[in-house]
Amino acid sequence: MTRINMTGAAADAAELTARGLAITAVPDIPDAAPEAVAVQPLRPYERYRMSVREYVTFQQHGFLIVRGLVPAADVAELKQHSEDLIYGRISVPGLAAAPAGATPEELERRYLRVHMLHRVLEIHERFLLHPRVLDVLEALIGPDVMAMQSMFFLKFPGGEGQGYHQDSYYIPTMPDTLCGAWLAVDRADEENGCMWFTPGSHHEPIYPTAGRERANHGDTLGDLPVVVNVSGTDEQSNTLSRVAANYPNAETPAVMEPGDVAFFGGHILHRSHRNHSLNRFRRSFVGHYANARSFTLWGHGDADGQPTNYRHILARGDTHLPFAQPRFGTACAANTPVLRGASADGTPSMMASMPDGDLMGTAPMNMARNDAAHHDHEDGAK
Repeated sequence: MTRINMTGAAADAAELTARGLAITAVPDIPDAAPEAVAVQPLRPYERYRMSVREYVTFQQHGFLIVRGLVPAADVAELKQHSEDLIYGRISVPGLAAAPAGATPEELERRYLRVHMLHRVLEIHERFLLHPRVLDVLEALIGPDVMAMQSMFFLKFPGGEGQGYHQDSYYIPTMPDTLCGAWLAVDRADEENGCMWFTPGSHHEPIYPTAGRERANHGDTLGDLPVVVNVSGTDEQSNTLSRVAANYPNAETPAVMEPGDVAFFGGHILHRSHRNHSLNRFRRSFVGHYANARSFTLWGHGDADGQPTNYRHILARGDTHLPFAQPRFGTACAANTPVLRGASADGTPSMMASMPDGDLMGTAPMNMARNDAAHHDHEDGAK
């Protein structure tokens, strides 16, 4: 059963919806500023500090799974919310009410995924701006972080997968800093359709489809081929599989427990398969983010070619670009002065800690700094 309300926020789902998958999106929020909303107090989470090994792993492989990043109580709240959504116990603006007399199986199969619920439901805004997730993003793409998209996957037993694709094809940013964060609500494994990543493929350019040859800086590469049926599950027709074939035996299943979060760059090839289980959902909450000093044209209902940063939330740090306020008052850099230019614990960011003028300033060259005789080294060290 297909339910589709195509808006600018759902434009990236066009190819999937054409194949009849149950995908929907909430309506775009008007550009007019909403009524003032009280800022919610910061929840007391212990700050997550990445290890050097984790940072290097992300850079080497293009993705990183952080185990147990989101506390169990939070995951339980999101799981209960998913059941309320599936079985029609809550009303969601933009989504049709559960049909009267529908069987539990029919209710479970209404939606495969829903886009942009953070614009109409407080809980989705809160998880998009979860401090522990932002801690990792700050290290990977920060210090300034923009929250752009939320998706809630409700992959029911028998639910379709999604073929090879690259997220930056759908959500271009300039500079190119897109990063996804995939929070497991259920255990995700090969039986119920977990994510699969191809390590190393994050070094690939973004492959265009016909008509988009000049998108994503494609006009700078003279031999960049056009691909077809991106996101299609048939490997023969989805020609990104030819790119994946350059990484034999590299593809890795992202087996995850509830509370684990997979972070992945916008270029890495990834996909998922059908949920082959008989009675297990594979639910997940996915956010997409970029450095807040990148600009984007993504997410505008009219696609008028104008930057759309003003529609996306400043989650951490600061930016010279316009940004949106969180609609339900979730504390973040956009609405909390103490957090502007700082991490959630108040630590000044790299940019904020520089004195005025340091970025453009000059200083006399001290030639002695490059003279080895003026440096202390252990004997024989280089």
